[in-house]
Amino acid sequence: MRSSLQGKRAIVTGASSGAGWATVKALAAEGVKVMATARREGRLQALQAEVIEAGGHCIYSVGDAGASETASAVLDATLEHFGGVDILINNAGQGNYKPLVDTSIEEYDELMQSNMRSSFLFTRAVVPHFIAQRSGVLVFVSSVAGLAGAANEAVYSASKFAQVGFAQSLDHELRPHGIKVSTLCPGGMKTEFAVGRGRLVTDVENSRMMEPSDFADSIVFVCMQPANVRLPLLTVRHMG
Repeated sequence: MRSSLQGKRAIVTGASSGAGWATVKALAAEGVKVMATARREGRLQALQAEVIEAGGHCIYSVGDAGASETASAVLDATLEHFGGVDILINNAGQGNYKPLVDTSIEEYDELMQSNMRSSFLFTRAVVPHFIAQRSGVLVFVSSVAGLAGAANEAVYSASKFAQVGFAQSLDHELRPHGIKVSTLCPGGMKTEFAVGRGRLVTDVENSRMMEPSDFADSIVFVCMQPANVRLPLLTVRHMG
């Protein structure tokens, strides 16, 4: 039987829009106490209000997930308010689709920091608590671009492949401590992700891409697996 998430405590990065926003709401609907973190405080305030209005429990912390001080600050606030943490959703990330020769060093650094460095920082901060309690669910939101490269996505794809390899190694490293590691690789979603950076609003609106809530249900499914079951890698695609 699937495990109940009632009373569990979760951190969700990149929570101010898209899949992160939807994941906070989906987890809260299952009784999870959620710490939402992102850079845009106004968005986080609105998200918190929606969750509370629906009867859920949500707090937030503002910060750049790729900055070294953010992960420790978010963890400290989570421990203070919830007394512990059971789930980490590494969702923060950016996209930038363009030819390699048009990609600047600054854009390369930005993608790597947002996508891979943030995953490293938050995971490194939270894992000692998972080890101490001999349990925890660690989820990485990668991409189908982390499984197969495509033209004009070289740097983005590299950052997402890095997440997949990082998670696969951690699966072997952390499983003896009772920690489950999962990587989800979604296809396109109807969000603001990468709009203006190689993706047009009309491309998203006129597509058959998934709704963020559809993908969020997949994250909840991963978190609800029975105690002896883990899902190391899950691809989630729309029907287009």
